[in-house]
Amino acid sequence: MPKAHLGFLLALVLGGVLSGLSDRIDPYHLDVLIGVGINIVLAVSLNLIAGHTGQFSLGHAGFMAIGAYATAAVTIFLGPHLIGDTAAPGGLAENTLFGSALLIGGLAAALAGLLVGIPSLRLRGDYLALVTLGFGEIIRVLLQNFEPLGGALGLNGIPAYTTVFWVVAAGAATVFTVGCLVRSNYGLGFLAVRDDEIAASAAGLDPARYKVVAFTVGAFFAGIAGGLFGHFKMTITPSGFDFSRSIEIVVMVILGGLGNTVGVILAAVLLTLLPEFLRPVAEYRLVLYSLLLIGLMLARPQGLFTFRTHRAVPRA
Repeated sequence: MPKAHLGFLLALVLGGVLSGLSDRIDPYHLDVLIGVGINIVLAVSLNLIAGHTGQFSLGHAGFMAIGAYATAAVTIFLGPHLIGDTAAPGGLAENTLFGSALLIGGLAAALAGLLVGIPSLRLRGDYLALVTLGFGEIIRVLLQNFEPLGGALGLNGIPAYTTVFWVVAAGAATVFTVGCLVRSNYGLGFLAVRDDEIAASAAGLDPARYKVVAFTVGAFFAGIAGGLFGHFKMTITPSGFDFSRSIEIVVMVILGGLGNTVGVILAAVLLTLLPEFLRPVAEYRLVLYSLLLIGLMLARPQGLFTFRTHRAVPRA
């Protein structure tokens, strides 16, 4: 069995074990653990867009918001009609509903990624960042003024369906999918578009196709992360998916090293735990957090967890 498949299966087993022990885990530690898993999904999915394809996107929070609201809408408005009020908590019907809702949320975010990717194909660098930033703000404002989904007050009473197993499974699926893409023949196209788009076109590649695929796949998993987030917090508001949320995810990718999946995962863990360690100095937490980030980037501009200077070539 290939190592990637074995790792994916082991992650699912680990998720099942941790989920069975979740009742014994302190609620605070469980909250942090779930947050780490969700941030890993977000960081790895953005790394496909920014790290492997070289597209600087600031709209990941917008994709996350679409997934969160779409998933919550399914479970809140359709769930009672599909499984009724007598479904056993954690049973087959509930998990099937939640899995289907997550898939719908991911597909809704992927559609948004497709719609953003197509018109921005000719843009690169700062211009693409501005387009994706504008997209994220448009989504936030639309949700803030869309009363059927709660408007500015957001959605409340979301079922608490997110468990450790769902988060670990989503993280494993994200890492597995991105890894398979990058190590396939398609991965060569991603690297070619990232390194020199003009040379890639001259070699017969279609940069537009690779950009759209990266945006769509990355947005899909961001939508999954949004659905997990909403069904863990049990309430979501448009302000929770603002520009600062996108910046947090970008910092994880940059700090971990662009194109370095393992580094991005470690950075997501570090940047999720770091604010918790700074709680004893709550009044200075944001200042210390910012200074630490600045220091880390000055000391390791190539990424905190990037140690090799050569790039692995995907298998043919």
